[in-house]
Amino acid sequence: MICSTLRRVGHMHIYLVRKASGVSKGHHQHTVGSRPAASEFAARGASGNVLELLGKSYPQDNYSNLSRKVLSRVGRNLHNQQHHPLWLIKERVKEHFYQQYVGRFGTPLFSVYDDLSPVVTTWQNFDSLLIPADHPSRKKGDNYYVNGTHMLRAHTSAHQWDLLHAGLDAFLVVGDVYRRDQIDSQHYPVFHQLEGVRLFSKHELFTGIKDGESLQLFEQSSRSAYKQETHTMEATKLVEFDLKQTLTRLVTHLFGDGLDIRWVDCYFPFTHPSFEMEINFHGEWLEVLGCGVMEQQLVNSAGAQDQIGWAFGLGLERLAMILYDIPDIRLFWSEDERFLKQFRVSDINQKVKFQPLSKYPAVINDISFWLPSENYIENDFYDLVRTIGGDLVEKVELIDKFEHPKTTKLNLGAGHPSYLEHQDFTFPGHTRQATATASPTATWRGPCPRERSGVSTRLCRRPPCSCWEWRADFDGTAWTRLQPLRAPGFVREKRILFVG
Repeated sequence: MICSTLRRVGHMHIYLVRKASGVSKGHHQHTVGSRPAASEFAARGASGNVLELLGKSYPQDNYSNLSRKVLSRVGRNLHNQQHHPLWLIKERVKEHFYQQYVGRFGTPLFSVYDDLSPVVTTWQNFDSLLIPADHPSRKKGDNYYVNGTHMLRAHTSAHQWDLLHAGLDAFLVVGDVYRRDQIDSQHYPVFHQLEGVRLFSKHELFTGIKDGESLQLFEQSSRSAYKQETHTMEATKLVEFDLKQTLTRLVTHLFGDGLDIRWVDCYFPFTHPSFEMEINFHGEWLEVLGCGVMEQQLVNSAGAQDQIGWAFGLGLERLAMILYDIPDIRLFWSEDERFLKQFRVSDINQKVKFQPLSKYPAVINDISFWLPSENYIENDFYDLVRTIGGDLVEKVELIDKFEHPKTTKLNLGAGHPSYLEHQDFTFPGHTRQATATASPTATWRGPCPRERSGVSTRLCRRPPCSCWEWRADFDGTAWTRLQPLRAPGFVREKRILFVG
C-alpha cells in the first residue's frame, strides 16, 4: 500500500552485467564487504546480456533500464542499519505494534518481514494488486525493470498477496522500493516503505458488538463510495474504524499527544474505500500515509475468502524528515560520520533534531542540450544526472525551452524539430566535498541534428561563468555517457563536477 505522494552502511554485493555466452547461468554468491561494481553504464542491456543481482541471473531485454546509480543502492538496506534514522523509525513502529497488539498466547499479533528481496515479478508488483494492464503506474518511464517479467518493486505491497496466500492475517513489511522520479530535495529513486495488513474473521470482527451474532461480513449488492459490492455496511464500517483507530494510535506514539489528524478520501486500485491521513505538524498539514479496506477480490484470490481486512502504507523517509527535521532526502544515504552519529541514541524514542553539516551556500550550474526527436523520456535524463553527478545534485529544474525556427537544421531524421533545454543544477553545501567539486557552468554536446555521428554544440553565455564542453552518447534509447572534452581557462585546483 502506498499513498500517491509518498513515494541496505552494511554488507554490500557486487553486481555484474555480462554476456551470456561462455558463462555459467547458475546462481552466483556475491562478494561480501565490497562496493557495488555494476556495469560502467546503465544496465540497459541489449538482448543476450545477463544481469547478476542478489545471487540470481536475469536475462536482459529491451525493457531493462536499471541505472548504475540505482544498482549501487540495491542491497544497502538502510532500514536494517542499526541507529540509522530509518532504522529508528522502523524500530519505533515495530515496538508499538508488538506492545499494543498481542495474540492469545501472549505473542505479538503482527509478524514483521524486513529482508524480502526487492526483485519481484511484474505480476507481484501489479497484477496481484488488481492494477490494470493499461494503468499509467506500469510505465517504463516510471519504474526500474530488470527485464520484461522482473523489476525492482515499486512498493512493498508487491509482497502482500504472497504473505496472505501463506496464511498470514496480520503482518508488517518493510523494505526499499524503487521509482524513477524528478530530482529535488523530496524525491529519490530509492526510498523505504512500511506496509501493514490485518484480516478479520466474522467472529473477530463482531465479538463484543451488540447483536453481533446476527451480523454478516458479506452480501451481494452494489458498490458505492462507502463500501464494496461484496461487503456489508456494518463490516465495512467496523474495519474502517479499526484501521483509523490503529493508525491514530501509531502516529500519536510517534509524534506525541494532542496531534490534529484528518482523513482525506482518495483512490487506490487495491483498497476501497481508501483514505490518506494528514497531520497538523507545526501549523502545516502533512500527508503521512495511505490506507483502506482491502479489495475482496485480492483477498479471495490469496485464499482468504472468509475474511475481510485493511491495509496501510507509509514512507519511512517522510516520517524521518518530519520527526528529525532532515531537510533533504539524499542525506539518508550519507556515510558522513557527522550525520550518522547524530542518531546513535540509547533510546529509540529519544528526540533528535538534525544539525546541518555545512554552512556553505548552494552552487547553481546550467547546461543546455538538444533533445532527440523521439524516444526521449525525462526520467532517463534524471537517471543520467544521478549516475554521473551522484548525490551532489540536489535539484534539476527546467528553466527554458527553445525550438529552432529552421527545422531543417535541427531535424533528426524524423521530420520533427528538436528542442533545446536549459537545466539548472543545484549543488548544496551539505558537505565540504560539495564546494570542492563544484565547477563553472557546463555546456552540453549532443548528437548532431544533421549527422548522427557528429556533435552539436551550444555554448553557455551566462556571465560570469566560463564555458565547458561536454559530449553525450545517445544509443537510440537513452543517454548512456557524459564525457568532458575541453575546459577553457581550466583552474588546476577545481575539479570538473560530472566526472565520475
